[in-house]
Amino acid sequence: MIHRIKSIDAHAAGEPLRLVIDGLPSPEGRTMLEKRAWAMKHLDHLRKSIVLEPRGHTDMYGALLTEPVTRDGHAGILFMHNEGWSTMCGHGIIAVTTIALERGLIWSKYEGKPATVNLRYDTPAGRVEARANLTHLGDAVRVDTVAFRNVPSFVFEPSLLVTVGTRKIPVDIAFGGAFYAIVDAEAAGVPIDAEHLPELRRLGMAIAREVEKLRRVVHPIDPGLEGIYGTIFTAPAHLPDAHLRNVTIFADAEVDRSPCGTGTAAVMAVLNDMGLLLDDLPFVHESIVGTTFKGRVVVRLEVAERPAIVAEIEGSAWITGEHTFLIDGDDPLRSGFRL
Repeated sequence: MIHRIKSIDAHAAGEPLRLVIDGLPSPEGRTMLEKRAWAMKHLDHLRKSIVLEPRGHTDMYGALLTEPVTRDGHAGILFMHNEGWSTMCGHGIIAVTTIALERGLIWSKYEGKPATVNLRYDTPAGRVEARANLTHLGDAVRVDTVAFRNVPSFVFEPSLLVTVGTRKIPVDIAFGGAFYAIVDAEAAGVPIDAEHLPELRRLGMAIAREVEKLRRVVHPIDPGLEGIYGTIFTAPAHLPDAHLRNVTIFADAEVDRSPCGTGTAAVMAVLNDMGLLLDDLPFVHESIVGTTFKGRVVVRLEVAERPAIVAEIEGSAWITGEHTFLIDGDDPLRSGFRL
């Protein structure tokens, strides 16, 4: 038996995304967390097939549109990576919105040719609203930028001392749709550049696992959101208009080439707790490849008596290809592999 899976690929500020548009069963569940659990049980072999080699690679990311779980939602989204299924992804929202509107996957009746379109997504982390800024070229639509209003972001614990090797590294644990360990790259003793990616991968995973040994990290309102998703290394920006440079190591030592959307929201939560985040100025976050996301605070609130923000993150994505993948049941590598 040969399984056919169709996808449209894009990248958001450098980070690849493979949106599966046909060939996967529709996940079951009344909530997005239930749909995620169903996908983990029934679709994981296909996730490996389309994310890992020989069809993908270690740093490939994926998404699957589902039926919404709310009355006014346009779609649900499940996200996948080299290790499993995540709860939220900022660059994924930007890329999926670009693909969905430029390829007409999510249809809404708008009169004329609107300059902006608003979409409401249900994710395992909660409701995420996206606003796409459009350019019309005849009947074709180009999505210039996408700004999404994230779920509330907050600091779970500041300045936790983590020992890795001979170093004691201060770590801020923050939530931006997933939980991150946020560290200063200089304190960790590693620069943020391509040459040091092997060390960044190793150290990022070591820090995340050490944090989980020291703390049980669980969302105070939704216990289905738990565990450290990744480590964010921050450093002074290279670009004159950026505030910080970062790289995120997540899942199983996967490298985020973009500035990381949910990670940007988590970093903003840390800056907010430090009194360094201004309402009237955007926060510009630079990636390891020199691209940027812009973030701004749209709401200040509390999550279980913790100061929190709702951040709006803006960036751009570009479609890179359309593919049909064949998965032969007799292929010994049908479920992918990693080296």
